[in-house]
Amino acid sequence: MISAPAPSRHAPPDPSAARLLERIDALARVSEQADGLTRVYLSSQHAEANRLVGGWMAEAGMAVRVDAAGNLVGRREGVRPGLPCLMLGSHLDSVRNAGRYDGMLGVLTAIECVEALGERALPFAIEVVGFGDEEGVRFQATMLGSRALAGTFDPTLLDLRDAGGTTLREAMAAFGLDPSALAGAARRREDVLAYVEYHIEQGPVLEAEGLPVGVVTAINGQQRFRVQLDGMAGHSGTVPMRLRQDALVAAAECVLAAERIAGAVPDAVATVGQLAPSPGATNVIPGRAVFSLDVRSPRDADRTQVAAAILDECRAIAARRKIGIEVVQTHELASCACAPWLQDQLSAAIAADGHRVVALPSGAGHDAMAMVALADVAMLFLRCREGISHHPAESITAEDAATGMRVLQSFIEHFEPRR
Repeated sequence: MISAPAPSRHAPPDPSAARLLERIDALARVSEQADGLTRVYLSSQHAEANRLVGGWMAEAGMAVRVDAAGNLVGRREGVRPGLPCLMLGSHLDSVRNAGRYDGMLGVLTAIECVEALGERALPFAIEVVGFGDEEGVRFQATMLGSRALAGTFDPTLLDLRDAGGTTLREAMAAFGLDPSALAGAARRREDVLAYVEYHIEQGPVLEAEGLPVGVVTAINGQQRFRVQLDGMAGHSGTVPMRLRQDALVAAAECVLAAERIAGAVPDAVATVGQLAPSPGATNVIPGRAVFSLDVRSPRDADRTQVAAAILDECRAIAARRKIGIEVVQTHELASCACAPWLQDQLSAAIAADGHRVVALPSGAGHDAMAMVALADVAMLFLRCREGISHHPAESITAEDAATGMRVLQSFIEHFEPRR
């Protein structure tokens, strides 16, 4: 149990870090696998997470609903109903075999901060959002929930299929949502004063600096592609090497090209995280290979240049090897600058808690990248051990969790909307 600092006469006590960590552990048990955390969009585990976290929102005094995209939304009114809101949040979905703090920390800490306000009336409303999809694991298109809320959801994405062949449209209907009503999730700009996301850093900078929290300056832009190579399957023992149209070998050459091209551009990265050959038999030459390509950079011009160069090289490899190629872009988000006026207020909250303020960019994507289409955005980062994320070894300390809550609480209580 962590002992919070003694409250002043003018402020409620800090929320309980011990309860926060207990709730994070409980939420992490809502998983499709018993020995790790996997929770994907529009699954039964997504529904259970909404029920569990929605109950905590209600306990904190919020009105709770699930919007047309499956996002969980809790609202605390201000001095009078209907005021514009300060929106806080992050995501409740996970990658496969995930850590328990990515996304969840931001949502549950915001709930604790709202509850700590008690009966205090603020001159603005507060909304806490648990986005249903940020990771893009199921349909290979990220930030579906936040894009819907921001009003930038592309309806053609409803035809995307998961690994089992279920379309996004079908999955929404099975979840109890109406795909034709998806536009109803979009919010009006005048109703949202700002969006602020609290998240583990997912990198080693804060730990190296010896600091528990930091202010994010910008988020790297990113593109994702699905590349399909079609060659000719054949018997592994009867087709001479010179006559093969091996789709997997072509894919391997494409992967190496991506590494080489991105590695030549400062701060650019390219990743092939999925590669599936078929038919997948030990004695059959792969006739098809499908792989993912993820390209990121803090500079959009560099990102688009690197992606185009990689795909041009993939097409050249396919042509030389007499392999068919199909490229589909499944996701693109421009780099996202955090609003200086919000950075200033987060910096003031950090300094008021006695810490040196460090500003840093985010190489990972976040829902804030979609939300910037709706409102000014900012992010507060929390130190995580060795910068590990998207892995069960993800770890934070109880002391840092308490610090992050105090800083976020101070930011909320002293928040000044942009005039």
